Amino acid sequence: MNLRIPGPTPLPESVLEAMKRQMINHRGPEFAQLIGEVTEQLKYFYQTENDLLILTASGTGAMEAAIVNTCSPGEKVMAITIGNFGDRFAEIAKRFGTDVTKVEISAGQAADPDDIARRLDADPGITTVLVTQNETSTGVTNHMEALARVIKQRGKLLIVDGISSVGSIDMKTDEWGCDVVLSGSQKGWMAPPGLAFASISPFAWERHQKATLPRMYWDFTLGKKYLEHGETPWTPAITTFYALEVSLKALRAEGREAVFARHARIAQRCRDGVAGLGLKLFADPKHASNTVTAFYTPEGVDSREIAKELESEYDTVVAIGQGAITTTTMRIGHLGWCSEQDIDSVIGSLGKCLEHYKAAAGAQHTA
Repeated sequence: MNLRIPGPTPLPESVLEAMKRQMINHRGPEFAQLIGEVTEQLKYFYQTENDLLILTASGTGAMEAAIVNTCSPGEKVMAITIGNFGDRFAEIAKRFGTDVTKVEISAGQAADPDDIARRLDADPGITTVLVTQNETSTGVTNHMEALARVIKQRGKLLIVDGISSVGSIDMKTDEWGCDVVLSGSQKGWMAPPGLAFASISPFAWERHQKATLPRMYWDFTLGKKYLEHGETPWTPAITTFYALEVSLKALRAEGREAVFARHARIAQRCRDGVAGLGLKLFADPKHASNTVTAFYTPEGVDSREIAKELESEYDTVVAIGQGAITTTTMRIGHLGWCSEQDIDSVIGSLGKCLEHYKAAAGAQHTA
């Protein structure tokens, strides 16, 4: 099967093989070595010297962890949203009782740093800003460096949802001043679902000490305390650790810049292929994602029908749109273990599906 959704992503054979290993004591020396090595490899791709914690969770768990570890009830939070996952981050913050100012960006567009600067200046009480680096629902990547600059110039805590970007798209965590950066194993890391990551800056630790939202399972203080002894506070997803150890070694061998370049190259191939089929891309080309491509289906053609045919007839799985654009858009994931050949295959299958719909439309018109 050619699995081309934005996550979970396909796994190399070496990663699948790693998951066959027997369980180990998560309070013993073997696991201590494992979590130590994995943490250091993650920090290399995060480009950070900050603390980095590994949580047994999905990416959404990491989003909740970021909120409860840094915020207090009634605190003013700005949530910059360019799609469904930005909306989710805002909703998490709202449900925990923070005072959320939601900045909704037009579909297919990225946030304008100058606009964000003006909004922050107009409301100096905002203490925290939530930003999605890469939005998989729309195939848009924010200009994270520029956004971080205006946010940090104003002394705000910056929390970045990098779940579908870190490890695939450049994220200079320390250089750009990103305080909490999140990611998840099932995205560009070539590992199965089960682990989420959070880097935590010194400023974020200061905020953590003052934050009063309830936390236990997600408590960063406990995570840091246990990591000092090579452990996690709670039972970790050991099998996913095995997989991640192998995938990170492969990514490290390829080289960080080479990984970013590969994603950029394959993304452009995908966009060119989609456009070559006469389909309209959803994202503004200036902000198009290198991990997922979103596009409109032909007028009157339901995305769910195309997806169903791709899977049943061509053993190819892509994602349909989300929210209001569920039936009118589709998305091809090209992050993690992905090659030009994989993209050529999905574009070829998609083209055959579209020919089927064109033929059906032509027959109906003739009738």
